[in-house]
Amino acid sequence: MLRLENVSYRYKNSGHDAVKNVSCIFEDGKLNVVMGTSGSGKTTLLSVLAGLDKPTSGEIFIDNESLTELDPDLYRRERVSMIFQAFHLFPLMTAIENVCYPMKMNGIVHYKARERARGYLESVGINEEKHGRYPSNLSGGEQQRVAIARALSTGAKVLLADEPTGNLDVQNGENVMDILKHLADKKNYCVVVVTHNMDIVKKADVVYRMSDGVMQF
Repeated sequence: MLRLENVSYRYKNSGHDAVKNVSCIFEDGKLNVVMGTSGSGKTTLLSVLAGLDKPTSGEIFIDNESLTELDPDLYRRERVSMIFQAFHLFPLMTAIENVCYPMKMNGIVHYKARERARGYLESVGINEEKHGRYPSNLSGGEQQRVAIARALSTGAKVLLADEPTGNLDVQNGENVMDILKHLADKKNYCVVVVTHNMDIVKKADVVYRMSDGVMQF
């Protein structure tokens, strides 16, 4: 669970807050969607949740632990994982190598990492024949599913997704959201999706709306 208490964020040399006094809870077992147009503050909010930026004021808690008391590198490596619109897969690594990478960073030996990576890839619909392909030889939908498998491989129970369907056609977007919905509802992940896509709202368990940095319920 992620809890925000009066969180604000202001970029350096900016005259106003990009995120303004946000208080809310993102629960486990829920697909949480934050809707907003470009410039609404939703991506900045996600960056703060991911520990990539520190709030200018206010506090964030994960499972009732304040982020100020946690090692930021360990938090980003083990507690939360991000899924991006542009996939951000390593182009010179195969699908299975991309999924293995976070596990190796966390000290898991090679053969165990590959075994687990196969399971994560299969769980998101990437069959074994495609495990050895490079991202350039996968479709956009397949790349995003590999990116989800990589996020799962960290062991983090909080998944933060920034416009995860933005580079996908309608059908692949539906497939990706079905995977995220399943992870939230059936596997008890805390999933937070920021988007401007109204179709995603249909799958959400909880919907928040952001406008000019303000969270609306």
